Amino acid sequence: MHRRIILSSVLFSVIFLLLFSVSNFILAQQPYKLPPKEIIDILDAPPLPMVSFDPQRQTMLLSYYEPMPSIAQVSQPFYRLAGIRITPHNNSQQVLRYYTKFVLKDIKTGKEIKIDLPEEPRYSLPVWSPDGNLIAIMRYLDNGLELWVAEVKTGEARKVFGPNLNAVLADGFVWWPDSKSLLIFAVPEGRGPEPKAPRVPVGPNIQETAGKFAAVPTYQDLLKTPYDEQLFEYYATVQLYRLYLTSGELTKLGQPGIYQFAIPSPNGQYLLIKKIKRPFSYSVPYSFFTHSIEVWDAQGNLVKTIADLPVAEEVPRNGVPKGPRSFEWQPLKPATLIWIEALDDGDPEKNVPFRDKILSLDSPFTQEPVEIIKLAQRYQGIIWLGKAGQGLVSEYEWKKRWRTTYLFDTTRPGFKKKIFDLSAQDQYNDPGRPVMVTTSSGDRVALQEGDFIYLSGSGSSPEGDRPFLDKFNLQTLKKTRLFRCDKGVYESFIAFYGNRRDRIITSFESPIIPPNYYLVDLKSKKRTALTNFPDPAPKLTAVKKQLIKYKRDDGVELSGMLYLPPNYKEGERLPVVIWAYPIEYNDPATASQVRGSPYRFTFYRGASQLFFLTQGYAVLDNAQMPVVGDPKTMNDTFIPQIVANAKAAIDALDQMGIADRKRVGVGGHSYGAFMTANLLAHSDLFAAGIARSGAYNRTLTPFGFQNERRMLWEAPELYWKVSPFMYANKINEPILLIHGEADNNSGTFPIQSERLFAAIKGLGGTARLVMLPYESHGYSARESVLHVLAEMIEWFDRYVKKK
Repeated sequence: MHRRIILSSVLFSVIFLLLFSVSNFILAQQPYKLPPKEIIDILDAPPLPMVSFDPQRQTMLLSYYEPMPSIAQVSQPFYRLAGIRITPHNNSQQVLRYYTKFVLKDIKTGKEIKIDLPEEPRYSLPVWSPDGNLIAIMRYLDNGLELWVAEVKTGEARKVFGPNLNAVLADGFVWWPDSKSLLIFAVPEGRGPEPKAPRVPVGPNIQETAGKFAAVPTYQDLLKTPYDEQLFEYYATVQLYRLYLTSGELTKLGQPGIYQFAIPSPNGQYLLIKKIKRPFSYSVPYSFFTHSIEVWDAQGNLVKTIADLPVAEEVPRNGVPKGPRSFEWQPLKPATLIWIEALDDGDPEKNVPFRDKILSLDSPFTQEPVEIIKLAQRYQGIIWLGKAGQGLVSEYEWKKRWRTTYLFDTTRPGFKKKIFDLSAQDQYNDPGRPVMVTTSSGDRVALQEGDFIYLSGSGSSPEGDRPFLDKFNLQTLKKTRLFRCDKGVYESFIAFYGNRRDRIITSFESPIIPPNYYLVDLKSKKRTALTNFPDPAPKLTAVKKQLIKYKRDDGVELSGMLYLPPNYKEGERLPVVIWAYPIEYNDPATASQVRGSPYRFTFYRGASQLFFLTQGYAVLDNAQMPVVGDPKTMNDTFIPQIVANAKAAIDALDQMGIADRKRVGVGGHSYGAFMTANLLAHSDLFAAGIARSGAYNRTLTPFGFQNERRMLWEAPELYWKVSPFMYANKINEPILLIHGEADNNSGTFPIQSERLFAAIKGLGGTARLVMLPYESHGYSARESVLHVLAEMIEWFDRYVKKK
């Protein structure tokens, strides 16, 4: 009897191992799949180029790029260090979009010039010189990084530095304000070989804490070992040079160091430096490491250390670090520093009359800083105006999501005048952003004429976005409308043409016309085409697109963009894909606002859910999924609110005669994936779901998630309630989980999808887990994108269309 039990146990073990092996074989790495051919053809079509304008707004630059890199490119070796990804073969951060061709076009004559570069299609996006006569471009090599400069008049290009350019922390180069020289970040001379990883550990990796309150987000790609520290220091250390383009002279500036940025002053006489120093941190990215803020002269000599700051691990939740921060040169002044300091120790929960102050320090930096103004709420940024000393500063009240903007003047300390005051989520009343221009030294300032500036905005309205251009008086606060997009199309202001104020450059598009650039005469309304980009996917021109509006049960108004396949016949009920992303709002009024336009051209790129249209599905895209309530407690009702939103959308599509209620699938990416899993766990509205790159167990993000402000230990019931992992036993509809194996987004560790899949599998549910090699939070490689689309279509064909 005992022997029989032993034999039975052995037999069971063998069978289990065989089944386990078969199961693993079935789910092991498989070749990449392909979606239907019509999808491949659309994705392989050349994308429209990126367009930029010279500082004088008289020349266009068209930058063409490859639609998707290959998996061979994406899988090139990289290190995950201090919050970034470093490609060691070219001393750069990982780059997943390469530019291939550049064309200059004169706006007045239409003459085009192709920039003469080697036929090596791996370039960066070009950077204009401040005077607009030159363009600088980085060329990515298999053994380094080069810098090329092109003449705008002729298109002639030449290599000026490399292949030892370094773009690990900074962008590799910065134009000097004179447009005749460049600040270069280079690999130090005699750097030597890369540090070797110890073959045998010298001991354990240890971290220790005592009395620190370091409630930091769940950052990824952090330093973990002393060897990581060595690698980071090796690749991030640079030597600064000044390169004179005419003579080719190269002047060394300072000593090698880890410089996050180096910025010339407007007069070119000083450099603003952020120097990273040890000790490093294993809890936060490099931008929070121990560092000093220094001012050097143009020869690389230290003039003054403005601040010496420790590692910022103990920043209060939703707060800012103690001490000086947000350093910059003030435009239109020779060399004046501006920075911010917290008056509440960076803690938003402290009750204080003022939270931040703005400080100023003029060269030669020997005097005490001057306090310009105090802000009652948290500093959110400065837009400098065209008149020296003047700027628009915004403060943000996080509890109300409220933004207030003031006019201030550095020559009048204490002066501030309220200009705008509204909810940061109020799209209907958004005044727009100031129209910016480039100064002769390369700084960006708002275009200002006396008391007037110009504002350009999206023009959100109940009918959709209608972009506008206003002339705004800073003294009277009155505005004059100069341009507004016509109904039935989408046209947005890009820039003024040269120094003219009666001619503007716009981007014009419609549902059947791809975006193209035009020169528009504001008086005569004459429109002259500047580009003629073709439709990259003409087969889908017949797709029907409309903005639909509906209400959920509590009266909150919702909307979404409905797409119907090209051959749709009215009255036909279709399988439907609802794709959404939850957003938090303080009140129903702002939550109900329409965002976007039904009159924009639709691009079909990447792993887009819109490709379901090619397979006979209707798609409700950007279906509004608001979570409304007090910012501190709104997630207490997250589940019932997203279920109510989803039900309202399905009801609306059913009433329109479009949806077959039994054949509706739901999907989302990142926080939308979190939403998807929760909808399947807490409702029976959907036939199946697709969840990409999501987080499903909120106990793994214990110091907050999305806009949640409470820690796990402050609201344990909430963290449990909103975690679909905890309700895996209730996910009784098939769910497709897709995740990049190298996801670097805070909170969405790949283990999130792996553990949810394991839970569903262990509980007898239906799920499929697709882990994409080398892919991050979004998916880049052509092979990965095509495979994701194939998986998505096969999943919904099986569990939605054919249900």
